[in-house]
Amino acid sequence: MKGSSVTSAKATESQRRTGPSSDNSPPSPTAVEAFALTGRSDPPDPQFNAYRADLADVSLAGRVIASHYAEPLQRSVQQAAELREGPSEDADATAVLQPGTIFRLLDDALGWAWGYAGAERRVGYVRSEAVTPA
Repeated sequence: MKGSSVTSAKATESQRRTGPSSDNSPPSPTAVEAFALTGRSDPPDPQFNAYRADLADVSLAGRVIASHYAEPLQRSVQQAAELREGPSEDADATAVLQPGTIFRLLDDALGWAWGYAGAERRVGYVRSEAVTPA
């Protein structure tokens, strides 16, 4: 069977010419403008709700936007540990976790575990070696 370079007249008739790109028409909205979120925004308190731009507790799906959601892993604090606002010894401490306290782990990187602890679900970072599987 031979290939053909002949096209259907119907197919070529339906193609429209769009004209030059500098036709002085107003620019179309960008994706951000066309799909901007609107409405009331009332994010939960990040001190008691574990979410960051890259990761959030799966229980917060539908309430916060994050790149990923995770089911927290239950860990136990093995030695008294300061819960900090950031992954650094220089970050402010928000609480002292006592041995036996349950820590819900969402991320563990570079020696710092991120998650929440206690009945009030206080969010923060502890040294990774301070928590072990419960």
